[in-house]
Amino acid sequence: MELRQLRYFVTVVEEANFTRAAARLHLAQPGVSAQIRQLERELGHPLLDRSGRTVALTEVGAAVLPYARAALAAVDGLRDTVDEYAGLLRGHVAIGLVSGAAAHELDVAAVLADFHDAHPGVGIALTEDTSERMLAALRHGELDIAVIGLTGAALGPGIAHEVLVDVPLVAAVAPDDPLLASDDPLLVATGRAGVPLTALRDRPLISLPRGTGIRGVLDGACAAAGFTPRIAFEAAAPELLGRLAARGLGAAVVPALTADEAAQLGLRTVPFTDSALRGRVALAWRTDGPSGPAARELLRRLRLATADRASGT
Repeated sequence: MELRQLRYFVTVVEEANFTRAAARLHLAQPGVSAQIRQLERELGHPLLDRSGRTVALTEVGAAVLPYARAALAAVDGLRDTVDEYAGLLRGHVAIGLVSGAAAHELDVAAVLADFHDAHPGVGIALTEDTSERMLAALRHGELDIAVIGLTGAALGPGIAHEVLVDVPLVAAVAPDDPLLASDDPLLVATGRAGVPLTALRDRPLISLPRGTGIRGVLDGACAAAGFTPRIAFEAAAPELLGRLAARGLGAAVVPALTADEAAQLGLRTVPFTDSALRGRVALAWRTDGPSGPAARELLRRLRLATADRASGT
């Protein structure tokens, strides 16, 4: 029994005619008839009733047909799988990364390096941009995967995500900043546990640019509190924000720092009493999945790395 015999059999059934089936298969009609008769001899039963004006299935033929179709589908699936892995060897992936996206939380560089070692023929394009522009690029198919900052607003239809980082935002200031004064009524009123966002109403602020997740959180929270933030300095790198704040140029709104990180930058940090002020970074992709096998494999590796980080392995 050969696969071509099964394909001829199924095609004749679908066309109900040997001549039309042969034309569809780009073969001579006698050759198709001969191969099906050979299949019938091997099985020991006729599969087709040729007595009428159209070809019909015999009882045995009707019972065999689902298995013939399943066998052909399995072979087609095998070929598709091989083609997909061939694509994985020569594909291309476009990934976007928000500037300063807490590399220690998900070491994107390490994942990319391991992926390149496993699939050296795949081209990888890595770009840095604002979360807003990367979301638009994801929707338009210009990016396969992106690591973005979340503003708290819905990402909209067609985009799936997994949160990688979720930390509170703080005000980072110079050690002699008035916000830290022992007689500051805001700190006294809160037992030095934090300040409301309105404490920054008239202060020069240092922030990430518009279009980033943290800036979106800050702008939204200030609007909800009834004021417009006075942004004195913008920078894409969180470390630069901290250095500007350490020189007394304003209060930087940044993700929470460890004591060592703050000390290295010459900063003191004050938490906010509003628990909704959080910096969140997420891995994002289209809900219908990346279009190519290489991008799907890289997404799988990134999600696995995220799961391993969450479980502590």
